[in-house]
Amino acid sequence: MKLLAALFGRRARLRWLHLIIGGALLMPYFLVGTVLVGMAGGGEPVFSSVPAQLIAFGLALPMAAVTGFFALVRPLSVAAARALCGVPPALLADGPARTRQARVRTAGWYTLHLALGGIISGATLALPPFAVAVLALPFSAGLRETWLLDGPAALREPWALALAPFAGLAMLMALALAAAVAGEVLARRAPMLLGPTPEDRLAAAERRAADLAVRNRLARELHDSVGHALSAVTLQAGAARRVLDRDPEFVREALSAIEETTRRTVGELDSVLGLLRQDTEPDEEGAAYGPGLDALGGLLAQCGVPVAYEREGDPEDPGVVDPVVAREAYRIVQEGLSNALRHGGGDAASPVRLLIAVRERERELEIVMENPLGGRPAVARPGGGRGLRGIAERAVLLGGRTDAGPYDGGWRLTARLPLAMPGTGATGTADRAEGRR
Repeated sequence: MKLLAALFGRRARLRWLHLIIGGALLMPYFLVGTVLVGMAGGGEPVFSSVPAQLIAFGLALPMAAVTGFFALVRPLSVAAARALCGVPPALLADGPARTRQARVRTAGWYTLHLALGGIISGATLALPPFAVAVLALPFSAGLRETWLLDGPAALREPWALALAPFAGLAMLMALALAAAVAGEVLARRAPMLLGPTPEDRLAAAERRAADLAVRNRLARELHDSVGHALSAVTLQAGAARRVLDRDPEFVREALSAIEETTRRTVGELDSVLGLLRQDTEPDEEGAAYGPGLDALGGLLAQCGVPVAYEREGDPEDPGVVDPVVAREAYRIVQEGLSNALRHGGGDAASPVRLLIAVRERERELEIVMENPLGGRPAVARPGGGRGLRGIAERAVLLGGRTDAGPYDGGWRLTARLPLAMPGTGATGTADRAEGRR
């Protein structure tokens, strides 16, 4: 049963079909070969001469190999191999063959496919009718008179006629075995000839890295706009519940903060979901990902903790600070405020100190945030990022750096970001702004 499944099972039938397709693809080249052989032989009929057909077959294969060098041959061959050869998809390359190595491999596969397919297709067309006729010899007097009248006398013996059905079946089994072997050869060679080259693996890794970077960015934005908003609302509700009986004014402030938090978060969530619905990357300004430093005033006014804000230079000017850098700076400040609300105090005597400075000489945007530790519960507002890890991740992606730790009885967070996005050139946006001035 295993032998019959190997010869006539679904996989064997699909591979046989794959070989038949190869034979069909070989036919144009073979016909050109027969024309060339006929011209060289002085017009002698080619299809009545086996040697002439073999020569035409030999001439067809180099022409097929040349076709295999075209870039689009590989995706077509890969699609057929995946569907019919039973090769695991992960072992085969995707996309056209761009490099010389990939094209040479594809040409080798294409030639092998057409060569084996031509042989099996020719045998499939010629052998079954002959095998069926041999199988039917003992049962048809007309066949015996037509086939055996002028043949050797031994074939007309009773024992020869008795063996004829077995001979016919053996021919069919031999054809099935040849097709199974040829299909197995193609299946085993497919990963080597149609598999990814080192260049293909590198390109695939770069695509995966780019996709992962986009997903990570979107995940950070969703975490900023939703995760921290939910965390902040939880803190606000908990603080209001603890002082509900003794501080109604604080409760009203907390409820107002919850309302403002959810309203702002819905707007940010809409912008991030809009990106998920798009097929293209956000523009270089990065505005679709969230607010920049020009929106910092609103954040500080509604953050629920006193903030002493100082600035040096003009960090809110998009001509000085790249808009993408400004957006990440906003998120870093937002996250720092969120940490201050969770772990710091909220009294006016010890407010959070925030410094944002444009360092033209170092071509850096410096963010320094200091907050005390401990104190009464404050009305929490939404933060951004994923704590210190999120802040460091944002800075590193821009080519910057961060530092955080205890300082003079409180906590200090420092971030230094480049004024211009990496890859925008040596001058960056600040120099372009100087040119406009």
